[in-house]
Amino acid sequence: MLTDYSRIVVAYDHSELSKKALKMAINLAKQDKHIELLVLMVIQPARPIVYSYGYTFEAIQDSQREEVNAIRKEIEEELQQLANKARSVVVEGNPGVMIVEYVKQNDADLVVMGSRGLSGLKELFLGSVSHYVAQKAPCPVFIVK
Repeated sequence: MLTDYSRIVVAYDHSELSKKALKMAINLAKQDKHIELLVLMVIQPARPIVYSYGYTFEAIQDSQREEVNAIRKEIEEELQQLANKARSVVVEGNPGVMIVEYVKQNDADLVVMGSRGLSGLKELFLGSVSHYVAQKAPCPVFIVK
């Protein structure tokens, strides 16, 4: 029984590693029905410029929102199998910053997220969302590889 965690946030971007992180978080939540599971997706806003090939800013935004809604529906179906209180949330902004802010605003006890698999100098130079969250989050961060 996990007594240290009552609210787990899963950072989800539909990548294979985030799918793995979601499964890990679901398994953690199953250990205690009082654990709340929050699946957070962050949309990076498209830049408001006119694209060639006939796509406008609004069309790209609409397409992005449709894709996220389809993914969110998949997640909601998976969360329905869980006896715990669970929901998915979509926010817009810089992924690292938005994850940390969401964790703070919702008093999360644990963040579960995937790693890009970069290490050493590559991570230092490229930066990554998981590295940012691990450094800035006010709670433990479980990074799934």
